Amino acid sequence: MDLDLDGNSALVTASSSGLGFASAQALAEEGANVMICGRDEQRLEDAREELAETATGEVRATPTDLTDPDEVSHLVSETVGAFGGLDHLVTSSGGPPSTTFLETDEQDWYQAYDLLVMSVVWTVEQAHEHLLESAYGSITCITSRTVREVADGLLLSNSVRRGVIGLVKTISREFAPEIRANAVLPGTIETPRIEELIEANIERGVYDDYDHGLAELASEIPMDRIGEPRELGDIVAVLSSPRASFVNGVEVPIDGGLLRS
Repeated sequence: MDLDLDGNSALVTASSSGLGFASAQALAEEGANVMICGRDEQRLEDAREELAETATGEVRATPTDLTDPDEVSHLVSETVGAFGGLDHLVTSSGGPPSTTFLETDEQDWYQAYDLLVMSVVWTVEQAHEHLLESAYGSITCITSRTVREVADGLLLSNSVRRGVIGLVKTISREFAPEIRANAVLPGTIETPRIEELIEANIERGVYDDYDHGLAELASEIPMDRIGEPRELGDIVAVLSSPRASFVNGVEVPIDGGLLRS
């Protein structure tokens, strides 16, 4: 299916790897001009080069710390300057540390809120006027299935990410009909973060090896496997595109059927 994204411009945050990278890849291969960002400049440039190999649109990169509102403002300005406007915003972020309530101090809460919620707020604030000028304005926020069903050991993700869903629901009404806003809820997908969690559990003796960890994570998923990043990226591209022009204010689980509601 042609998603009618040729020549559109997109900004995808936290996109040097993982789900942000997969979303940028899907958009770029559909013909969109894509700005990616990340904190590690070398990793970011490596990602840009990899994306450019299969992109039919232009791919640029701007080093950015999403917890700094001034850097977020610069990122949006760079995107608009590079592409002459902004049609699609996709927000993503790294995950906060795995922790329990009694292990978590006040500073951890503030840092998680800036990373998971305020980074989205700042990006939407800066992008809003440019998205309004587009005939195709869309916002897609990558969150987590934990906004619906908590996961053991992920206190901060379980608690804080829900703020993004409230934001998406609200702006989907406030910004319509000029701008659509939706969220995707990834489940267990084989990203660097999942790889790190498996390796940490191997060290703790929870898993015998990496394959054992994958099998355990997949054991409760009806599809009998964990997901691949591009499976989420393709849905993000569809939601961003004019093909989803009547889709607004929804939360789309991409978890192999794990969520029960």
